Amino acid sequence: MEIVRKVLGPIQTNVYYVFDKETKECVIIDPADEAGRIKAYIAKEGLKPSLILLTHGHFDHVSAADEIRNFYHIPVWALDKEKETLLDPVLNGDARFLRKNLQIRPDRFFTDGEKFTLLGAEWEVIWTPGHTEGSCCFYVPSEGILFSGDTLFQQSIGRFDMPGGCFEDICHSVREKLLKLPERTVVFPGHMEETTIGFERRYNPLAV
Repeated sequence: MEIVRKVLGPIQTNVYYVFDKETKECVIIDPADEAGRIKAYIAKEGLKPSLILLTHGHFDHVSAADEIRNFYHIPVWALDKEKETLLDPVLNGDARFLRKNLQIRPDRFFTDGEKFTLLGAEWEVIWTPGHTEGSCCFYVPSEGILFSGDTLFQQSIGRFDMPGGCFEDICHSVREKLLKLPERTVVFPGHMEETTIGFERRYNPLAV
């Protein structure tokens, strides 16, 4: 499994291409913006997109989702608890920043704790409310990786002052769910650089 990060959009969001080195099947996590650049990279590397996964519904993580979905004829999956945010431009921030009446309608909603097989590995959905009501992370135990969206960053956590955010909830999500994962787990966040669970146990303000 190969992971490539590209930083796109007005808020420097991490878009992840997770793909099989041999088959080139590709899962796209949080197609933030600049669909043309996303498609150009896919074409350059000969990737074969099969699915879009969303960690949450904020505009800076989903703005290119519909264009990418329609171009490659692939589904969009998101957590069931994030439906309202995805459909409401006020909740997803679009009404404040872009004003494009952004509404994303996933093809499938998964649930907290649900497991599914992608790229030959088992993925687990972890519901991590606090940044938004339906924020979630994707954990791949066999690979030792976690896609944390805007819940956990290096020595920091996501914002909780936007609609659907809650400080108590994000503290619980980080402390009781994410920091209890194996310390060698590599964390790929929605912004900034990667980290590890072990590092965050030692240096994240919520853990010390």
